[in-house]
Amino acid sequence: MTIYEGKLVSNTRGRIGVIVAKFNHTITDRLLNGALKKFEECGVSKDKIDVFYVPGAFEIPTVSGKLVKKSEYAGILALGAVIKGETSHDEHINRAISLMFAKQGAEFEKPVMFGVLTCNTVEQALARSASDDTGHDKTQKAHLGNKGADCAGALLEMIDLMKQIV
Repeated sequence: MTIYEGKLVSNTRGRIGVIVAKFNHTITDRLLNGALKKFEECGVSKDKIDVFYVPGAFEIPTVSGKLVKKSEYAGILALGAVIKGETSHDEHINRAISLMFAKQGAEFEKPVMFGVLTCNTVEQALARSASDDTGHDKTQKAHLGNKGADCAGALLEMIDLMKQIV
């Protein structure tokens, strides 16, 4: 039996594309800062990271679809915040973008990480974009942390894992 597992390493053999929604920018700025901090902690050079800003979460798959086709990108990180309002609009956005990220990743065999918060309240979004990563444990009902940082780490693991699969 052979076991394959991605590691948090910086040897990405390519660029990392980070797409950030400007809508709810107070939250998405915090997600981006968490992601950049995680990349730095893992030794990813800033010159290997490209940040693309889009108006909102719905526009992220358009840019990720273009980047995932480019050979210079080893992986894509999508960051946004969709917060429930008075209508079901958030459900349509969340469903559409999550399906597109999954399709793009599978079709182009490249990780496209879903770092878009899908929260019911602003308070939930703030807790999931905390500036200090105090961790999270749903069994303890604590949700503090930074999903941007979490997804950046997961992206590096997936990039490493994909290199191992020949």
